[in-house]
Amino acid sequence: MDILFVLIPLSIALALLILGALGWAVWRGQFESLDAEGERILHSD
Repeated sequence: MDILFVLIPLSIALALLILGALGWAVWRGQFESLDAEGERILHSD
């Protein structure tokens, strides 16, 4: 039962960390042009 006092805050912290990383990626524009990266390898320089 004592382990729950450790696991619950750790899981909440991990969830907040994941949400923060996802928010950072969206804010930085990582998901703006998903099709462009797939087409980039088809074009020769």
